[in-house]
Amino acid sequence: MREHGGNLDLAQQRFGGRAEDWIDLSTGINRRPYPVGEISAHHWQALPSRSEIEALHQAAQHAYGTSAPVVAMGGVQAAIQLLPQLAPHGLARILAPTYNEYAPVLSAAGWQVEQVGKLDALAGADLAIVVNPNNPDGRRHAPKDLLALSPRAGRLVIDESFADAVPELSLASEAGRPGLLILRSFGKFYGLAGLRLGFAIGHTADIARLAAASGPWPVSGAAIAIGCRALRDEAWAKATSARLVRDCARLDAMAQAQGWRLVGGASLFRLYETPDALAAQERLARGQIWSRVFAKQPTWLRLGLPGAEAEWTRLAEMLAR
Repeated sequence: MREHGGNLDLAQQRFGGRAEDWIDLSTGINRRPYPVGEISAHHWQALPSRSEIEALHQAAQHAYGTSAPVVAMGGVQAAIQLLPQLAPHGLARILAPTYNEYAPVLSAAGWQVEQVGKLDALAGADLAIVVNPNNPDGRRHAPKDLLALSPRAGRLVIDESFADAVPELSLASEAGRPGLLILRSFGKFYGLAGLRLGFAIGHTADIARLAAASGPWPVSGAAIAIGCRALRDEAWAKATSARLVRDCARLDAMAQAQGWRLVGGASLFRLYETPDALAAQERLARGQIWSRVFAKQPTWLRLGLPGAEAEWTRLAEMLAR
């Protein structure tokens, strides 16, 4: 498996403890998740119907502010796995550094893959990929700049997995135009990554291909029920977005007190430059708080936002030692 956050197995092997003892801040997943509530037996027992799946698509269109075609999938990762099937093999360019699944998936499918450092360098590619806001450094790109790039690439894929709290960055409303595909994660902002739910939003032809490749039941009945409920809960989303702004500022202040420099981040994670990220990770792990480090950037430490107040207290205590 490639390097990702959420690898608590490794933390337990090295530092002990049960999974429930750990505060996992190695991911960008909301630790104050959406309150799921009761799920009827029907959603566990019956195959999802076409009307139920369509209701989920409509909830996603409502939440993401678009009328473009939508297909629900088993997380953004499911969409990434199918990207190579949208067009004949060609040249793919990825704005890097970023989420590390795009390049190997495309390479394994026979695409020529180039990783570039500037937005304009994506021009001319058959497939151009941008994560906005970016993971792990939170780099952002204005919608107008991405729209200007779109006709200069065969297909532009924008991964908006961390855009829920900054809807002004989203191009979901423009996704009906040919050559533009938007990917949205449900699990991160709503804190329910285990549900495995995400969406692709795009032109009719692209969405039809993805839907056909995903099969008749691309997501579970439980995912449909919870997704419909959460995506239409505007009050929860608004309150959560406001809280995340406050929590980012709180975590940045705690990191600054350690002498760590903010490299960047999004609403669900922060990236800091430290003298020695591995040493900082081990220091936190002694208190069973797991963070993320990067093999190619030995000074970078990424932290998700703590959830309950007890988690904030524990993090502060470990940083103070």
